[in-house]
Amino acid sequence: MFIANAYAAPAQPQAGGWDMIIMLVIFAAIFYFMIYRPQAKRVKEHKNLMSALSKGDEVLTQGGLVGKVAKVSDEKDYIVVSLADNVDVTVQKASVSAILPKGTLKSL
Repeated sequence: MFIANAYAAPAQPQAGGWDMIIMLVIFAAIFYFMIYRPQAKRVKEHKNLMSALSKGDEVLTQGGLVGKVAKVSDEKDYIVVSLADNVDVTVQKASVSAILPKGTLKSL
C-alpha cells in the first residue's frame, strides 16, 4: 500500500575468467619487481659482505659501533671487533652493516 514492491535487477552476463587471471598476473608481476626482487638482491649483497669479512677490516655494526675486526671464526657466526685498545666486542657476523674504507677510524 505505502511501499512499492521491490524486484530484483535483471541478471548481468558475467565476464569471462580471463579478466581475473590477467589481473592476478599483473599483481604477481608488481609484487615480484617491487618487493621480492629488491629484497633478494639486498640479502645476496649482505651474504657476500659477511663472507668477505677478514681480519683488519674496519666495520660498522647495526648497533652503531665502529671498529676493526680482530678475529674471524669461519665455523661460527661470530667475529671479534676491536673498538679501542684493550676493548674487544664479540658480535654476530649478521650484525655488520658495512665495511668501511681503510683509514676511517683514524679520521673519526
